[in-house]
Amino acid sequence: MWTAFCRIQIQPRILVDVSKIDMSTTVLGYNMSAPIMIAPTSLHKLGHSEGEVATARAAAACNIIMVLSFTSSCTVEEVASSCNAIRFFQLYVYKRRDVSAQLVQRAERNGYKAIILTADSPRLGRREADIKNRMIAPKLKNLEGLLSTEVVSDEGSNLEAYASATFDPSLCWKDIGWLRSITKLPILIKGVLTCEDAIKAMEVGVDGIIVSNHGARQLDYVPASISVLEEVVHAVRGKVPVLFDGGVRRGTDTFKALSLGAQAVLVGRPVIYGLAAKGEYGVKRVIDMLKDELELSMALSGCPSVKDITRSHVRTERDRVQSML
Repeated sequence: MWTAFCRIQIQPRILVDVSKIDMSTTVLGYNMSAPIMIAPTSLHKLGHSEGEVATARAAAACNIIMVLSFTSSCTVEEVASSCNAIRFFQLYVYKRRDVSAQLVQRAERNGYKAIILTADSPRLGRREADIKNRMIAPKLKNLEGLLSTEVVSDEGSNLEAYASATFDPSLCWKDIGWLRSITKLPILIKGVLTCEDAIKAMEVGVDGIIVSNHGARQLDYVPASISVLEEVVHAVRGKVPVLFDGGVRRGTDTFKALSLGAQAVLVGRPVIYGLAAKGEYGVKRVIDMLKDELELSMALSGCPSVKDITRSHVRTERDRVQSML
């Protein structure tokens, strides 16, 4: 994914007044200090004892949106009561639909503002490190009293065995209607990598699309998310917001994604690295670094505000090929 970002060049504009840089934006009407969100990632307590509570506090301090993972190590209630961060909730759909429905309704009762349906995981991808290490299925706080995670496999990854026993592989487009029937919250779909699926998502009435290849952890040889972002944006035609997830490590990565049509980016692994190193402060430092780099990228590219970042500010491999024809 990093290589795909490197292949995109930034084309700056000069002699523009950039004495003031405004990075603020909105997603689904919610104000943020910058077009950066915290992606849903599992089990933050593996990195720090305060887990997702610390991450949420950092999000609140930075005035950005946090997406809480379905497989978090803190409950939706614990995170909600810890701070006033704007929170979305990520959902996997289980074979036991009542379990998924209860979690959606708990999120709604506790002030979460949207549901992020992860739609690229009818089965867990082949994670060879987990197989080699006999990965243990984690205890998920949100499922206590609802569903046991005690699934044991004689060989390979117990996490994969748990996913196979619980994830609903029958989930399909018509089930967006079921999800809509159990919540009033906006629904965004995560895992879109083609214009065809983007069009289908709009046909079933989703409120937003997240271009994501699941951190390249599901299916080998899927494209880097950044390489398909533009075709999804073209398919959507501005009807719903398009967010971007995958490989954001620098403020320049954010700038490139915005130039290609994303409304905001979601950041996963760097947040976990910051959390593991310094807890809440570490997460805040990661976000501040990304914001500082984005601000500098905007200034050096002649973009006083986010709305000034356009397609003309980047040059892709396709652009270079077309220029030679």
